Amino acid sequence: MFDQLSERLGAIFSRLTGRGKITEAELSDAMREVRIALLEADVALPSARAFVARVKEKSIGSDVLASLTPQQTILRIVHEEMTALLGPSDVAKSRLHFGDAPPSVILLVGLQGSGKTTQAAKLALRLKEQGRRSMLVAADVYRPAAIEQLQVLGKQIATPVFERGTDDPVAIVRGALAEARRLGVSTVIVDTAGRLQIDDALMTELEQIKAVAQPSEILLVADAMTGQEATSIAKTFHERLGITGVILTKLDGDTRGGAALSIFDATGAPIKFVGVGERVSALEPFYADRMASRILGMGDVMTLIEKTQSLYSAEQAKKLEQKMLRNAFTLDDFLEQLQQVRKIGSMSEILKMIPGVSRNLPKDFTVPEAEVQRVEAIVCSMTRRERRDPGVLDGSRRKRIALGSGTQVSDVNRLVRQFDETRRMMKQFGGKRRMRLPAAFGK
Repeated sequence: MFDQLSERLGAIFSRLTGRGKITEAELSDAMREVRIALLEADVALPSARAFVARVKEKSIGSDVLASLTPQQTILRIVHEEMTALLGPSDVAKSRLHFGDAPPSVILLVGLQGSGKTTQAAKLALRLKEQGRRSMLVAADVYRPAAIEQLQVLGKQIATPVFERGTDDPVAIVRGALAEARRLGVSTVIVDTAGRLQIDDALMTELEQIKAVAQPSEILLVADAMTGQEATSIAKTFHERLGITGVILTKLDGDTRGGAALSIFDATGAPIKFVGVGERVSALEPFYADRMASRILGMGDVMTLIEKTQSLYSAEQAKKLEQKMLRNAFTLDDFLEQLQQVRKIGSMSEILKMIPGVSRNLPKDFTVPEAEVQRVEAIVCSMTRRERRDPGVLDGSRRKRIALGSGTQVSDVNRLVRQFDETRRMMKQFGGKRRMRLPAAFGK
């Protein structure tokens, strides 16, 4: 979503690189371009103006222009201000808050089509993974199939759904709270109705639900693809309900992303989660500093580490290391690692999270997923024995594998050759590790 903005900002700051000194006029020109880039990214005009003014004031007021590395210092100030634009300085405010006595109520609000029902299930799954029992409440009695959709999602994630058909939404919420107390459920997530546009009837109903539920969180579900309109919607909901946070959906899309850069500045309600895909597990916490780093081409190594840790336990990592050191790494292990990496995201996305790499990647850089799929197809077309011992792969076997995977024999040959080279490198590394062990034990 932020590729276009990231590219524009990268070009602006690269022109400042290598200069021994930057004049105030040059800084003003650069900040003017930054403002234009933000506006083109659909950032609200007041937010863009205030951002540029703060960066310029800090740059001039702290003798940045006279420093030895003015461009680096300016980039640091831009990063700080963009982080402040995206979220609160107190990170705790960006996390979910729960009431002192269960059940804690999380009220999801927003316009029709913003994805409230799906986000309710995603949030319930996330809380379940953290050890919290949740209940989903079907309070959207107007949209056709809304209740059925929530029931399907609830079954998918093994979470109970409270529904009373097309009864009064306020009565439904009141009944859900009583049922949650009876069952000892710690969190109640209410999926409310939306409209195609904001109207007084919708807001009055939500205010009544809020009075009954006394929610610890009121989260606005906003579609990032609506651009500046999402900021306007957030302001209206905040004025009537006092939203405590935002779930921004479709952040994996190709729109300009201005909503993410304007909502907090306009409402004071932090973005708490972002939807990054259609899967029920595709909900991630939002970190303002990490997003600022990615927009400025600095990578996002912390998110990469967390995604990796979610796939690998310390025990699994140790077993893999031991296999590599013993030169017992097989194509079965290779296939497993490839499939695990694909769960993190595309190779292009992973590379963009690595500091120093993202800024130097070409604008249209991608790692073709077809190549990854081709490798996976080749390995899957091998027998178990062939995966354990590629040395048995003669000409006829390679031809059969190529036919089974829809590839060429040359593709099979290339994969086997690269795998053999990798194993030789692992063997050399393992030998060096073993040679150093006696000395280490001697110490």
